[in-house]
Amino acid sequence: MLSLRLPFHQFRALSSSTSSVPQLDHAKDFLSRVPHRNHPGIIHMKTARLPQQAQDAAQVLLKRCTVRQLEESVASLNNYLWSRKRPIEDNELRGKAAELEHKLRATLQFDSELNSHQQEEKLKNQILNTLRKNTYHWQPLNYTNQFGLVYLAARFAAGFAAVSRVLQEISQRVPEFKPQTLMDFGSGIGSVSWAANAVWGNSLKEYVCVDASASMNTLSELLLKGGIETGHMHISGVHFRQFLPVSPKVQYDLVFSAYSLNELPSFTTRERTIQTLWRKTGGFLVLVENGTVEGHQLLMEARNIVLNRGDKQILDDRPPYVFAPCPHQLECPKLAKSIQMPCNFMQQYQPLPLSWNPPWRWEKFSFLILSRGSVDGNNDHWPRVIEPVLRRPRHVHCHTCGSDGKLHYDVITARRHGKDLYRCARRCQWGDRLPAIISNDNSLPDEPENGEEIPAS
Repeated sequence: MLSLRLPFHQFRALSSSTSSVPQLDHAKDFLSRVPHRNHPGIIHMKTARLPQQAQDAAQVLLKRCTVRQLEESVASLNNYLWSRKRPIEDNELRGKAAELEHKLRATLQFDSELNSHQQEEKLKNQILNTLRKNTYHWQPLNYTNQFGLVYLAARFAAGFAAVSRVLQEISQRVPEFKPQTLMDFGSGIGSVSWAANAVWGNSLKEYVCVDASASMNTLSELLLKGGIETGHMHISGVHFRQFLPVSPKVQYDLVFSAYSLNELPSFTTRERTIQTLWRKTGGFLVLVENGTVEGHQLLMEARNIVLNRGDKQILDDRPPYVFAPCPHQLECPKLAKSIQMPCNFMQQYQPLPLSWNPPWRWEKFSFLILSRGSVDGNNDHWPRVIEPVLRRPRHVHCHTCGSDGKLHYDVITARRHGKDLYRCARRCQWGDRLPAIISNDNSLPDEPENGEEIPAS
């Protein structure tokens, strides 16, 4: 990010005009009870830390790890998971093959030494070789005992941080929600159980952890026992399964899937899984993925499946509602742009105390929370801050996603927007909600005073 001193009329030419002006939401008079620095739109966390029992158990298990060059294996796994994509669908692959065949036939030179059958075989081989080189080859991960330990070292603390930040969204906005049952699909090493227990440990009575890998279930159980088979479970009421129960008759207050949708082999499987998870949802369905374009698109795909595709096995007629991060029920505006950008967020966390780890790291993630009906109707329309907030003397640069389903960029000043909203905006960070309502106004933002520097990308 460069900082350039630009005259305001030049900056205005570079930026798009805003079609609306945010004004402080006075509906509940929340500032009469809390200072600006603690306004209810603030959701960001400070550094996330694994519970000490979880850290100790992880260290016990990693000390027994026989993986050679563990640090290199961890780095390689992190890079692979971050760049992982969905498996290509058969119809998409056939379409690429047909398009490629059309192009190759147009440029194919006849070889007099080959008959027609040989010519066709040559063309077929060219198509296959080109597809192999240019098509992403998705493969299911093989969660062996050794791979599980590498995954533990690479992702335990990071996954816990992202899940903790997402759960804080629910616990802070709906403090009366006290879940008693939780189901975690693709539970892996149990980050969700640890995070949920840290938030609702007094109310949660049952944790159903579903993972197809028996090795990962065993590793998760060992973590709960302090790293030794004869230990006592740190969290009681945890049950492990290898298969997702499909019956809609039993629901759970909180249903979770973190970093698991990309492990499903096809859209049909993802659609069936998402529908099953929604049927099992009694309160909130929470999905978390990597903060990449691929991760965001997976979440938007799941959002569309729940909101628009309907459910043939309706036993709970409460409609789905987008609780977070979207302040609307419309299509994601970031997917509507010609250059699609992910809607993602950041959480600082303390990694496991391994020799190569720094004191803290950042996890970039995307998430989606769906609820059974609207549960936060008083301020669920507040805009979401979707980029880092730039604080400058007497003005704040704020990028938000609004309740109108559009992206907004505002230069917030006390003179134009009022002192309360200006102070609230200065306290916001990426991922928080601005306690504002949108009023129609086609004018441009105020000119920053005293030739203040304007950031230019």
